[in-house]
Amino acid sequence: MHVYLFQKEPMNTKLTLTIEKEVIETAKKYAKEKGQSLSEMVENYFKLITVTREKIRPKQLSPKVRKLRGIINSAENFDYKEVLTKELSKKYGV
Repeated sequence: MHVYLFQKEPMNTKLTLTIEKEVIETAKKYAKEKGQSLSEMVENYFKLITVTREKIRPKQLSPKVRKLRGIINSAENFDYKEVLTKELSKKYGV
């Protein structure tokens, strides 16, 4: 009798997004500079923004992201959404 144990791996699913061509081109260049695929970047971003809904376990993150966790300390009341909104408004003149 043989017993095989399989560790359940997360199942990947294809996702189609509609994004401005210039944004995609810039994101591809950025991903290449960082040694990541665009899919990895999008997946990691989705994990980041959903962290308040479900606590991310280290094994769920890519090895590169795991290495970066905890290297930046911010103030307790730091609101990244506020800073992001402000910087994007400056960038696009809104």
